[in-house]
Amino acid sequence: MAQLVGTLITPSLSYPGRIAFAERIEALEPLDADQGSPERFILPGFIDLHVHGGDGADCMDGEQAVRRMARFHARHGTTALLATTVTAPLEELEAALRGIAAVVQNPGPGEARVLGVHLEGPFISPERLGAQPPYALEPSIETMRYLLSLAPIRVVTLAPERPGALELIRFLSEQGVRVQQGHTAATYAQALAGFEAGAQGFTHFYNAMTPLHHREPGVVGLGLERARWAEIIPDGLHVHPAVIRALARAIPQTYAVTDAVAAAGRPEGEYRLGRHRVYKKSQGVFLADGTLAGSALTMDRAAYNLRCWGYTVPEVMQMTSSFAAQYLGIPHGLEIGQPADLVVLDEQARLVEVYVRGQKVEVSG
Repeated sequence: MAQLVGTLITPSLSYPGRIAFAERIEALEPLDADQGSPERFILPGFIDLHVHGGDGADCMDGEQAVRRMARFHARHGTTALLATTVTAPLEELEAALRGIAAVVQNPGPGEARVLGVHLEGPFISPERLGAQPPYALEPSIETMRYLLSLAPIRVVTLAPERPGALELIRFLSEQGVRVQQGHTAATYAQALAGFEAGAQGFTHFYNAMTPLHHREPGVVGLGLERARWAEIIPDGLHVHPAVIRALARAIPQTYAVTDAVAAAGRPEGEYRLGRHRVYKKSQGVFLADGTLAGSALTMDRAAYNLRCWGYTVPEVMQMTSSFAAQYLGIPHGLEIGQPADLVVLDEQARLVEVYVRGQKVEVSG
């Protein structure tokens, strides 16, 4: 298997770090099954559009922390990601964005490709902070212009009910930035106004937003009614597998994210999430009061969970890579000329091999 995949993604002068030819690349075709060996699937690499950290690193801490996080998640099959900030004082956001920009501009070996920034806050609701630090700001186009000048911000999570939010949504949409409703206390009517202004996505659907009620549908009801895109955390803690399936039926292009924090990949104990102290216990990460605080999830575990919950290999591929790529409008796949970002999975969606830009990355055990 390793020899076959290595041949398929050998860089050429025409396509450095890209797929040079596609003979026998069939994303959903099990390889070597006729020889009695275990089935293997070559799939596009995982894409994580919401990830704060990993292996002890928090991307709020600057360039080296972002690189450590990107190397950690690459070892778990994530070949591209959005480094995600938390709500913080403006000077801390500035430093974080400059660090992320440095990694975007100068990627290093063994790192998942950092596509840009997911700005989760600061334009969120103080009533729905979840595990976000308490530094929410009122939406401001002027502040947003400045933040955009520091790094390639690709996604912004905000609360549509806040003063100035609709104007900011329109501005960001004009800039080609994806806007997601999240950490919001919006009513259905306020969420609808945000949707009509240009907000397309929903951040960690169900969590930190107004729930569905048959007389006041809230943000969840608006999303189930109208949305095309939504992110979900399939760790088995944030949402029950049954409501993930219900969501995927209502919003066909639901995609998985980790929302991983620095505690991912590390033993139980105390870690940082921006200015918060968080605590890893068993498979979860929590504030001192028991509030879920991001996750310890990795994308290979997300794929495995989805497979265990009954999703087919094609469905796992869509939810862990294809839909996220479509949402961002980035090239991704197994066609000639595409970035050679690949994973090899067994029939249970367990990770076997990872390639980023055509280079093999050691898989974490």
